[in-house]
Amino acid sequence: MEFTGFSKKTLPFLKAIRANNNKEWFDAHKSEYEELILNPSRAFVTEMGAHLQALEPTINAQPKINKSLFRIYRDIRRMGANKEPIKSRIGIIFWQGKASRLQSSSFYLHFSPDELFVAVGVRWFEKPLLDAFREYIQDEDKRVALDKVLKELLACGYETLPRGYKRFPKGFDSHMPSADIALFKGLATYKILEPSLIEDGEKLIATLYKIYEDMLPLQKIVYEMSLRVKED
Repeated sequence: MEFTGFSKKTLPFLKAIRANNNKEWFDAHKSEYEELILNPSRAFVTEMGAHLQALEPTINAQPKINKSLFRIYRDIRRMGANKEPIKSRIGIIFWQGKASRLQSSSFYLHFSPDELFVAVGVRWFEKPLLDAFREYIQDEDKRVALDKVLKELLACGYETLPRGYKRFPKGFDSHMPSADIALFKGLATYKILEPSLIEDGEKLIATLYKIYEDMLPLQKIVYEMSLRVKED
């Protein structure tokens, strides 16, 4: 299936999910989900994945649920989780490496009636990756180089995650060059676009490719850092 963009009915369908967020309604509209979201998402992963593999040949682009695509059903059993059973925000991920997709450096996006969110990196570090991150930035040259990349992305109009910690972890202090890097809980840069962009396939692919190309230096650093994760 060639990717030509998502239908103009896709975002209204996501609004309808919000207004009718229950399994009975969704089951009755399953064919619309497949037509408006699932099938074009699969085509998008194939098309965008080919472009991203030109930037990073080892990137994973797999047009399957629990691979590059996320389940439409939310796990409401988790503590603190959103209790609405059906997602109205559609996520897609292209990850690099053999680790789990959410703990791998990745090209990510999600769209909803509110926004098209485009990002690179890892949103939050679980302990193995957090340890690898802190080991990586113990090297002053690497820490300063990472700080430089983040500042360059900010200068290009992209955003970075806020620093999640208030106190420096062991081995770091405020007198070190680029010390604030050690305060991150995750490492990612992002841009928010108008969600209607998903309706123009050619423009969407071109826009995302330019953003991901700009963010590639961070992708490479986070991937290099992830290679330090210790095996259990």
